[in-house]
Amino acid sequence: MGVEGTLEYISDLLSSVKKKKKKKQIQTVALKIRMDCEGCARKVKKVLSGVKGAKSVDVDLKQQKATVTGYVEAKKVLAAAQSTKKKVELWPYVPYTLVANPYVAQAYDKKAPPNHVRKVPASATVSETTIDNRYTNLFSDDNPNACSIM
Repeated sequence: MGVEGTLEYISDLLSSVKKKKKKKQIQTVALKIRMDCEGCARKVKKVLSGVKGAKSVDVDLKQQKATVTGYVEAKKVLAAAQSTKKKVELWPYVPYTLVANPYVAQAYDKKAPPNHVRKVPASATVSETTIDNRYTNLFSDDNPNACSIM
């Protein structure tokens, strides 16, 4: 290998370093989509399958949930789902065991799947619930004027 071969080898090394791109990670994006029938579910699945990088699409009509897995970005999947003209949002529910205070007013949702609540910030406290402290203090043992019904 002469001087020219060495220079060519170094040039190839430097150009290959520049060409390397950071590979995207496989992500799972879950969406809550308002679907009424099997036709809606097929339409949503077809649109979400067309997203670049989507490997698999699962649609659960009963839970109103669509899950896209692959080399996708959440913003692009959300935009594609909104093109169906249906009400769409990122999946707002988590298992109630993962929430610090699952019984605060913001977390409880009648429409949530079983054993799930809405995601709420960790700063949400029980004092933000609809219970009024005046009523709980009315029957407190610490209150000397408390009601003493026995």
